[in-house]
Amino acid sequence: MVKIDVIDNGGQWTHREWRVLRELGVETKIIPNTTPIDDIDVDGLVLSGGAPRVGVVEILGNTDEFLDKRPWPILGICAGHQYMARHFGGEAGPGDPPEYGAVEMEIADYGVILAGIPDKRITVWESHNDEVKTIPDGFKLLASSENCKVQAVEDLEKRLFGLQFHPEVTHTQYGHDIFNNFVEYCRK
Repeated sequence: MVKIDVIDNGGQWTHREWRVLRELGVETKIIPNTTPIDDIDVDGLVLSGGAPRVGVVEILGNTDEFLDKRPWPILGICAGHQYMARHFGGEAGPGDPPEYGAVEMEIADYGVILAGIPDKRITVWESHNDEVKTIPDGFKLLASSENCKVQAVEDLEKRLFGLQFHPEVTHTQYGHDIFNNFVEYCRK
């Protein structure tokens, strides 16, 4: 059985991310972002969202170490996505305007994380003041919305995936499919 833990960065939907993984048959638990890397034995990690501005200005526990020394794939969601981009040399900052609620996202490249979605435009659920403004070298842009140009990215060489939107909530179309793509990638 594949094992994927969720790193708790104080996000409002961390438990929902954990629950979706359980529904997909994954062995999972929520762990603090201060957990020593040597205490983590998984096939993948989810960097959850966080409190306002956490992905832009704060240090997220041991997340730098998770990203630098990762022996496993990582999926960053919302603040986790922003933090990951910033860590690898991208930029994150205030959204103009911030996005809340249902937003139409356009897929430019399905990559691994969006594979199998039958539509080019889907509705996703947003809850963010900040967003990724510039993606780091090596990352590929997968999807955008009218007000947020970096909705989804991936870097297959680093085995990293980032989503600005929340695939764990029922308001996001194909959210379980997106999570399942990450689970299957971790299973390899």
